Amino acid sequence: MQDENFIIKIAVLAVYVGILFLIGIFASKRIKSMSDYYVGGKKMGFWAVAFSARATGESGWLLIGLTGMGAMAGYSAYWVVVGELLGVFISWQFMAKRFKKRSDAYGAITIPDYLQSHFKTTTHTLRIIAASILVVFIVIYVASQIDVTGVAFKSMLGIDYKIGALIGFFIVLAYIFVGGFVAAVWSDLFQGLLMFIGLVLLPVVVWFSMDHGAGVTAGLNAIDPTLTQIMGRSTDGFMNLFTILGFSMIGLGFLGSPQVYVRFMSIKNEKEIDKGKWVATAFTLLTDAAAVTIGILARIYFTKEGQDPEAILGNSGENVLSMVTEEFLPTILVAIFVAIVLSAIMSTIDSLLILASSAITRDFYQKIFRPNIKDESLTKISRISTIIMAFTALIIAMIMNYVSPDRQMFWVILFGWSGIAATFCPVIILSLFWKGYSEKGAIASMISGFLAVILFNFVFKEMPVIGPYFVAIDVLAPSFAVAMLVGFLVSKKYPPRAAAIKMIEEIDAAPNVE
Repeated sequence: MQDENFIIKIAVLAVYVGILFLIGIFASKRIKSMSDYYVGGKKMGFWAVAFSARATGESGWLLIGLTGMGAMAGYSAYWVVVGELLGVFISWQFMAKRFKKRSDAYGAITIPDYLQSHFKTTTHTLRIIAASILVVFIVIYVASQIDVTGVAFKSMLGIDYKIGALIGFFIVLAYIFVGGFVAAVWSDLFQGLLMFIGLVLLPVVVWFSMDHGAGVTAGLNAIDPTLTQIMGRSTDGFMNLFTILGFSMIGLGFLGSPQVYVRFMSIKNEKEIDKGKWVATAFTLLTDAAAVTIGILARIYFTKEGQDPEAILGNSGENVLSMVTEEFLPTILVAIFVAIVLSAIMSTIDSLLILASSAITRDFYQKIFRPNIKDESLTKISRISTIIMAFTALIIAMIMNYVSPDRQMFWVILFGWSGIAATFCPVIILSLFWKGYSEKGAIASMISGFLAVILFNFVFKEMPVIGPYFVAIDVLAPSFAVAMLVGFLVSKKYPPRAAAIKMIEEIDAAPNVE
């Protein structure tokens, strides 16, 4: 019976992989230029962009991390839902159209492209710093996603960690190698649909399969009354405040992260953004809330008062999803959930690798060293740089597993996510809404955001008295604040060029092209 279940899971996985390869092959027929490879020729529809932006933004964090967080934190984990929902809505409602209009006017196909044009820079300093930081944190982020792939294969299929990580790695590398950004977006649409349907339906199935007893609140109270405290589980009010901020401020990462904003570059026009906004918002609300709920139901079902939840549910509750699916679903649906978990992970890996490749090929090689080379000549280099970035991330993932087998992987994911967000989100926000923001201010924001993530993670968290509070709030919110403040102060001292301000005013005043 065990062998039969394994064969069913592998068969479903083979079908899933086959669909991804077909997507890659069809997408490859649309790749005729650098713009096609990196932003789909700026012709993508709102369904594809909305699902791709959400699938990319959520990653394996949604299915394995947020379900685990729901089990560990209880009701207070819903603050993550609030934060992500606000981040996604604000991004689509107030930032996407303005960013799309300006990036189109600049002819930008990468984030460093956008920044270079926006500030009318005369040197390559801003581009080099932006592309370098992008590559560093993307490699860390991709490594963490490859790490999760190995864990998912091990917990859900019983396949050795290293073999699972390699299988997932080669699957995603193959289809983006062939089809570039178009393959990434189309596969994200397919994978996002799988994630959405699976996550929303699973808590319903679990709820009706469980012996409800007196209900969810009573069930949690019987295990640990602090699990039902929405304002935090500590008796220290400041600790609760920092915890809530830490959970909800994860949503800051949607306000300018390159892997999300490159999708706004790719969308057909601004009308499509209005439609995509509601798709992205609904996706976030339903999937995030469902993930936390799955974790809460798992805590009630699998644990009892006085037990160590991590001893039963894994580090940070990382085994919650696999335990729930194995307990409540037939084998064929468990197999589909394996594909859903891989969807969440791969939809992020593909987008990040395309982004890292664009930084190397477009922002370093073409714009700095070979400015006269034609886009058509760069396709081969794009693919080579994609492979180099991917293998670098794979090596880091394997080293992480060897050096720290008991690591809490989702804090590694959040470190990569926070690094990208703290470096780029303040720059994007200030560039869109403050004409007084200068090139020097942007450089200062990026460097200070980059350094703050490292400082808060490796220094402040280790301090004896205040350390636990910084562990609770994590690194994104304070690093974000540092980058915003430093960028503001430096721009006040070194204001932007008059020509740059005039250009921005002319672009904003121009009628929208639909």
